[in-house]
Amino acid sequence: MSSLPTTSQESVPTTTRKRVRKRNQRGPLASFALHAALIVAAVVAVFPPLWLLVTSFKPKNDAFSTELVTHFTFANYTHVLADTKFLTWFGNSVVVVGLTTLIGVFVAATTGYAVSRFRFPGMRPLMWLLLITQMFPVAVLIVPLYNLLASLGLLNQPAGLVVTYLTIAVPFCAWMMKGFFDTIPVEIDESGRVDGLNPFGTFWRLVLPLARPGLAVTGFYTFVTAWAEVAYASAFMTGEENLTLAGGLQTFVNQYTNDWGSMTAAAVIIAVPAAIVFAFAQRHLVSGLTAGTTKG
Repeated sequence: MSSLPTTSQESVPTTTRKRVRKRNQRGPLASFALHAALIVAAVVAVFPPLWLLVTSFKPKNDAFSTELVTHFTFANYTHVLADTKFLTWFGNSVVVVGLTTLIGVFVAATTGYAVSRFRFPGMRPLMWLLLITQMFPVAVLIVPLYNLLASLGLLNQPAGLVVTYLTIAVPFCAWMMKGFFDTIPVEIDESGRVDGLNPFGTFWRLVLPLARPGLAVTGFYTFVTAWAEVAYASAFMTGEENLTLAGGLQTFVNQYTNDWGSMTAAAVIIAVPAAIVFAFAQRHLVSGLTAGTTKG
């Protein structure tokens, strides 16, 4: 009985193994270049927020000083919280962002599930419409949206901003949720129907709990869209009582005033809620993003 040839490591020539091992190893120069590039990228990414934090603790007269904090002070934070409408702006933003996130996640999830699981007339044009809406720059949409909100009486109203932000977040999130639902086996839906659940019951009770990573990404994207948006908030909301945080920041630095200390302090406070939301969502972000791109 003849023995079959084996392709074990012993059968590979020593010179070939050395050549493969050498090819997989980086030289000293390549390793140095890689680490240097990573260090430069880290410094570029960290320096702006770090300098913003440092400037917020400087006296107003030292805002443009290149030195570190020589006279540590909380005066900028005290001024922002006690002497401005910052807390009002914060409350307006919480209302707008909260409604946008809740409605956006629900609409994006139901739309993505419907397109993933059902076939109906106009499905492809609907998905293309959602994609095309992302191609228009904000500057082009401000005027028509302003006229539309004015005709509906939604200027200077939180509902107007909520509707506007939903037009930004929902199309992208619906596409992403559709890709995520494509990765969930259809057999789960069939088992729900066997148990007597209607399509919405199957979606709500069986499929949605499995979609937590996708929901986390959708919620985080919607939150950031509404929390950090400036153009619409500045155009559609006027008067200090109606401003959100994005519009309120512009009152510190504009053509009439130049209070960089208060601006940096307010920016640091605004960044805290976003960091907290990211901390809660970050464990789902990678899996949600990768799952949402496996199928289209």
